[in-house]
Amino acid sequence: MTTWSRLAGAALSGAVACLLLGTSAIAADDAATIKLGAAVSLTGKYSSNGVYTRNGYDLAVKRINENGGVKVGGKTYKLEVVYYDDESTPARGAQLAERLIQQDGVKYLLGPYSSGLTEAMAPVTEKYGVPMVEANGAAISLFQKGYKYLFAVLTTTDQYLKGAVELAADQASDPGKLKVAMAFENDPFSQDVRAGVTDDAKRFGMKVVVDDKLPPELNDMSATLTKVKLLKPDLLIVSGHEKGAATAVRQIADQRVNVPMLAMTHCDSAQIAEKLGKAAEYTLCGAQWAASLTYSDALFGKASDYAALYEKTYNEAAPYQAAESSAAVQVFADAFARAGSLDPKAVRDALSKTDINSFYGPVKFDETGKNVGKPTVILQVQDGKYVVVYPEKWAEAKLRAPTPTWDKR
Repeated sequence: MTTWSRLAGAALSGAVACLLLGTSAIAADDAATIKLGAAVSLTGKYSSNGVYTRNGYDLAVKRINENGGVKVGGKTYKLEVVYYDDESTPARGAQLAERLIQQDGVKYLLGPYSSGLTEAMAPVTEKYGVPMVEANGAAISLFQKGYKYLFAVLTTTDQYLKGAVELAADQASDPGKLKVAMAFENDPFSQDVRAGVTDDAKRFGMKVVVDDKLPPELNDMSATLTKVKLLKPDLLIVSGHEKGAATAVRQIADQRVNVPMLAMTHCDSAQIAEKLGKAAEYTLCGAQWAASLTYSDALFGKASDYAALYEKTYNEAAPYQAAESSAAVQVFADAFARAGSLDPKAVRDALSKTDINSFYGPVKFDETGKNVGKPTVILQVQDGKYVVVYPEKWAEAKLRAPTPTWDKR
């Protein structure tokens, strides 16, 4: 199995490669620099997560460079990222991917934030034979199109809230009698999460009583919550990115909607515990990573070490979106070293054989480019903190369920 020890031990002196925004300028010693390109959402709908994505890339590049860079075929290189703002728009993302490849001469791309933007950029990188390692596009549909140059370090959408359905089943004497309400934004990511939840509910014989599609830029869930009050489901599942998460928690509290279990995506990026306080208590959150997990590598150390470094660098807790973005840079560096060449085809072939352990978790790609080595986790907001409650082997605390009714909270 390839490990980070060979990379962390490489020797290279010099300044840390500059990290650029919206420019094709390069470091002074171009011969010793590998340029990675990234179009990320610094403005628009996905800007919060776009910043986390950029932070994760930057932190890994800085760490790799400080540890000697990457040794490729007997020569050492530092990494550098050329950034553009895709404005949270798929069409803009595709244009920028073309610009990075055609004008800036970038031969390797880091992915954008969101499945929709990744979906827009993947045909461009495939057309030019440019490897893209992405960390924030989990839609299962991305890996059903035969792409050969697309690789994703994160677990696919169908797994995001599987644990929430299993936890609900574990709490019931007869899971087949449970009722499920679902509300999902009508975008590739959330609809794929929905498909996974539907399959899991069916596996336990649960009955879906609400199945709503939510519009983008969601700011009102009243219609869905009216149904929830009437039909009294045992489990409510919501996926609407950070805006949907915040809207759901806030309106459930405002309208005093009682539901025994609430599960959703994007809790941490929406900062529901930090911003919504007691209203967020008991919420279950699908996550790709947590600082308490026992993963480790030679570059960052333990998951908790990465979290501490991120917090020291950016003065905020490390979200999983940043962690997975850092892992994408690590995967590229590992592939460069194993390929022994900077030829994009050779790098692609090395990526396809990736099998590493990292602070973020195992990364091993199947023939479609998705990571089959790492599970997701379920966090629960307990006393204002996000704690792992699933899988059991990583649980920091016991699940608190069912959620008390509002008159007892």
